[in-house]
Amino acid sequence: MQTPAHWTRRRFVAASAATLGGLNLLTTRKAAAQTGNGVILGEGEHRYEVIHDWAKLPDQYTWQTTHNVAVDSQNRLYVIHEGRAEQKDHPSVFVFDEKGVFVRAFGSEFQGGGHGLEVRKEAEGEFVYITGYQQVKKIAKFTLEGEKVWEKFAPMASGLYAAGEDTKPEKVWGRDRFMPTNFAFLPDGGYYVADGYGSYTVLQYDKDGNWVRTIGTPGKEDGQFALPHGVWIDDRKADDVQLVVADRANARLQWFDLDGKHRLTMKDFILPANIDRLGDLLLVPDLSARITLLDKGNRMIHLGEDPEWRKAVLEDKMAMRKNPSGWVSGKFVHPHDACFDAAGNIFVAEWVDTGRISKLRKVS
Repeated sequence: MQTPAHWTRRRFVAASAATLGGLNLLTTRKAAAQTGNGVILGEGEHRYEVIHDWAKLPDQYTWQTTHNVAVDSQNRLYVIHEGRAEQKDHPSVFVFDEKGVFVRAFGSEFQGGGHGLEVRKEAEGEFVYITGYQQVKKIAKFTLEGEKVWEKFAPMASGLYAAGEDTKPEKVWGRDRFMPTNFAFLPDGGYYVADGYGSYTVLQYDKDGNWVRTIGTPGKEDGQFALPHGVWIDDRKADDVQLVVADRANARLQWFDLDGKHRLTMKDFILPANIDRLGDLLLVPDLSARITLLDKGNRMIHLGEDPEWRKAVLEDKMAMRKNPSGWVSGKFVHPHDACFDAAGNIFVAEWVDTGRISKLRKVS
């Protein structure tokens, strides 16, 4: 990863081409979802072949609900699961090489609450940053080999959280609870944490890990959030670097200056889950069966956009996430995160019970 690669973990793609045209046709092209299917998504210089279930696990491990993905400088893919709390010895983080071969696993402490994951290059090397929600309720830093560097619980200095959130994490939900979902990193070593399922705020920390300020409050107005799920540094304009937040339940993105002052709101999303950048492009995986690309002028280009397919996915009240036999080649169910590797290929993690990691192989 070259500077500023710690800002550009995920970088994405494209538009929607390769249309399957109508639900009846869609259902005749159901994927076994085990191999590459040859479907090409995108247009122009942003075209990708879809390969579902690209990575393979050893027999002793099982795919669980996949959440986030990240790539290190050696093109190794890191995948975090929410995991199952009753399987306490099962790892929550899996690592694969650039061919999809299993390398290692770690992070069993996140079982039942694994969520966000980022790889960051620092002066001392590369590190994995993880957020845990549900009963885990913490943020942590690991080496690439899975050795813990530090962990932190609710920042009580913020005044947001109920007593005990920093010492006795329990699976209790509410706006006075700490349920972190993802990281964004500043060049000086500081970082932001989205408390997506807890206080509905974004928390800023300095390079020493001290809480600095809280950005936003629960609500629907500009500068307020309803499930701020993903955060990223938008440095497309070097002289005007901003924080961008995927305000998921409000169906929008919001931009802030680095001190937390609201700058811009962009609507017309569905359930935006995370954000990444490549050059002048922003990538927004949308939990509602599509991925959106924003160009330099924030013009929206959708990858995998198909209203009939999305209707089929959503009208069954999320049952599709438990039914791989109903999935369709080249179609997304619930994209939760996505990342680029060094060659420009894309990996998509979907929020489905059996786990799903798709590789989008760059062909243009």
